[in-house]
Amino acid sequence: MELLDVGRVLVGLVLLVAGGEVLVRGASGLARRAGISSLVVGLTVVSLATSAPELAVTVGAVMRDEPGLAVGNVVGSNIANVLLILGVSALVLPLLVTRRLIRIDVPIMLVLSGLLLVLSLDGRIGAVDGGLFLAVLVGYLTLSVVLGRAKTPVAVLAGEEVEAKAASGAEEEFRPLPVWSAVLLVVAGVALLVGGAHLLVEGAVNVATELGVSSLVVGLTVVAVGTSLPELAVSVVAVRRGERDMAVGNVVGSNIANIGLVLGLPALLAVGGLPVPAEAVALDLPLMVAASVALLPIAFTGFVISRWEGGLFVALYLAYMAYLVLAATEHDALSGFTAVMVWFVLPLVAVTVLVFTLYEVRLRRLRAAARR
Repeated sequence: MELLDVGRVLVGLVLLVAGGEVLVRGASGLARRAGISSLVVGLTVVSLATSAPELAVTVGAVMRDEPGLAVGNVVGSNIANVLLILGVSALVLPLLVTRRLIRIDVPIMLVLSGLLLVLSLDGRIGAVDGGLFLAVLVGYLTLSVVLGRAKTPVAVLAGEEVEAKAASGAEEEFRPLPVWSAVLLVVAGVALLVGGAHLLVEGAVNVATELGVSSLVVGLTVVAVGTSLPELAVSVVAVRRGERDMAVGNVVGSNIANIGLVLGLPALLAVGGLPVPAEAVALDLPLMVAASVALLPIAFTGFVISRWEGGLFVALYLAYMAYLVLAATEHDALSGFTAVMVWFVLPLVAVTVLVFTLYEVRLRRLRAAARR
C-alpha cells in the first residue's frame, strides 16, 4: 500500500508539470486571440482552472463530513500560493508586477481574506457568507475582463513603464493558435492538472492519515501543497516561457477564486454552513491575511518580486510547515522553535522588509526628482 501511494505521488507530479505546460500554451493563445493580456488570462481563466483541484477536494471533504479538511485546504492553499508558489517562481526569475495588480487585484485578495477571517470568528461560514463570497468573485471576474479588453496593461520595473510583454524578456514571436486548438489545450491542461492533483493528494493523504494527524493539519499541509501544485506548475512554466505577469496573476486570481468559489459554493450549498475549527481562526486565518498584506509593500516598492524576496517567502513557508508538524506531533522542540520564531526570526524579517521598503521608496523619489 505504501509503494502504491508513493507511485500515486510520482505520477501526480508528472501530470501536474505536463498540465501546467499545456494550460499555459492554451491560455496564452486565447489571450492573443481575444486581444487581452496574459495577466488577465492568468487572473481569470488560468486561476479558475488551477483552483479546480481545491474545489474537488473541498466538495469531497464536505460530503465526507470533514469540515476541517475543507477549510484547511483553502486556507493552506492560499498561504502556499503566496509564500511557496510566488517564492519559488521568483527564485527561477524575478517576477514583474503591474500597476493594475497593486491597485485592484491584490487589494481585492486582501479584502476577501480579511472578510473570511471576520466571518469565521463565530466558528462557522454560513450560506449568506458563501453567497457574498461568490458575488464578489463574479463581480471581480467581470471587472477583470472589461478592464483587460479596454486597455493593455503595462508593467512597471524600477519606476519605468514598459510594455509587459517586452519587459518579460521574451523576444520570440509566436504565431497565434487557432481558437479551437487553444481551447483544446486549456481543456487538456485542466484535465491533466485535476487528475494529477487527485492522484497526488490521494497518495499523500493516505500516508499522512497513517501518522494520525488531524484533518485540519492534513488540509493545511499535505492537501494544501498538493492542490497548490497546479499553481506551482503553471507559474514556473509561465515564467520560463516569458509570461511572468501570468505567473503573478495566476496566484492572486487563484487566491480570490479559492475564497470566492472553492469555499463560497460549499458554504452556500451545505446545510448549516461550514464549521471553522477554532485553531484555524486563532493561527492559520490570520497568517493567510498576513501573507496577503506582505505582498503589498514588496510589490509596490519596486514593482518586481526579486529573488531574495522569493527566498524569504519560501523560508517563511518552510518555517510555518515546521511549526504545524511539530504541533501536530507534540514534539518536545515545539516550545523552543516557537520562542525562536516569535522573538528572533519574525522581528528580524519585519525589520528587514521595513528597511528595504524605505530604501526602495527613497530610491524611487530620487529617480523621480532626477527626471524633473
